[in-house]
Amino acid sequence: MKPEWATILLDFRLPKALTAVIAGTALSVSGLEMQTYFRNPLAGPFVLGISAGASLGVAILVMGISLFTGSVLISAGTQWSVAIASWAGSGLVLLLILAVSLRIKDNTTILILGILFGSITLAIVSILQYSSSESEVKAFIIWTLGSLGNVTGPQLRIMIISVAAGLLIALFAIKGMNVLLLGEQYTLTMGINIRLIRILIFTSTSILAGTITAFCGPIGFIGIAVPHIARIIFQSSNHRILLPGTLLLGSSIMLISDIISHLPGSKQILPINSVTAIIGIPVVVWIIVKKQRLVTLA
Repeated sequence: MKPEWATILLDFRLPKALTAVIAGTALSVSGLEMQTYFRNPLAGPFVLGISAGASLGVAILVMGISLFTGSVLISAGTQWSVAIASWAGSGLVLLLILAVSLRIKDNTTILILGILFGSITLAIVSILQYSSSESEVKAFIIWTLGSLGNVTGPQLRIMIISVAAGLLIALFAIKGMNVLLLGEQYTLTMGINIRLIRILIFTSTSILAGTITAFCGPIGFIGIAVPHIARIIFQSSNHRILLPGTLLLGSSIMLISDIISHLPGSKQILPINSVTAIIGIPVVVWIIVKKQRLVTLA
């Protein structure tokens, strides 16, 4: 193999493909967890404002701290600080949604409130942008478009460790998620610790969605669409089948999205968010239409 080919393959193509696999895996599994817990087909890290919360954490780190210290913390090489800030932001939004879900049982209302929480965090981000320098704002806007090609070697290692931890927590919650499909009251009668299952699901979702948002930007629609595609393909609601199936489909769809974003035959590269939206929005529309049709027939 020619040296330049080896450089292109090992230093560029392979890391980006691995990033796509990790991102697709994490986002799709976090979406599955949210849809199961809230029993809402439109729940997901992007729609519920979890990705927006992670964006707020990164924005505070990138633009907020620099307003007071005059320097950007990320540039100091503390890559873990990016992940921690993103986890904190997504975890905060999840805690707000959890607090609301304990009082309000209507899934549609919870979904709307999640969107509102996301809007509030984006409003705070806008204030930070208004107060930041032009170079910081430009860097943050580019980050929000989503990219799989800007992840460095140290960041990729952090992603692998973090996503592996999030998936391991999700595996421990499989039994609880299966029972949650029947409702929380039934879960309590089965003697399952609902509080522990809730902590496991929310911790896993915060780590998975927060990690990807931190290093790849807020990537939408994968978390909503892929779990539904997995249910259609595998014809099962058992999470022992759904979780690995969603994992495989999520990584495959993200890889395909990355290939499409390169516009084969062209030197231009589309934002990954544009491609995932084109793939995910038809699925979301189909879910809404199908649900409305079932209500009409009833």
